[in-house]
Amino acid sequence: MAKYRKRPVVIEAEQWPYHEPAGWRGIEGVCYQNGRLEIETLEGPHTVTPGDWIITGVEGERYLCKPEIFEKTHDKVDG
Repeated sequence: MAKYRKRPVVIEAEQWPYHEPAGWRGIEGVCYQNGRLEIETLEGPHTVTPGDWIITGVEGERYLCKPEIFEKTHDKVDG
């Protein structure tokens, strides 16, 4: 079997805090109600828990990443 290395791409990500950030209101595929945030992903709706990272992929798709995985697989890009 051949081996491949995933190309590095710059993504947008925001860590979900313990309160509602105003910037998420009105965004398509994002629903905040009763203290819970849900986002629509390619796999269906997912509930975001505090500390989760919400990642926007290269095609505009959103998905979740747990903090411990995010820290191991992503580096912050300045600028």
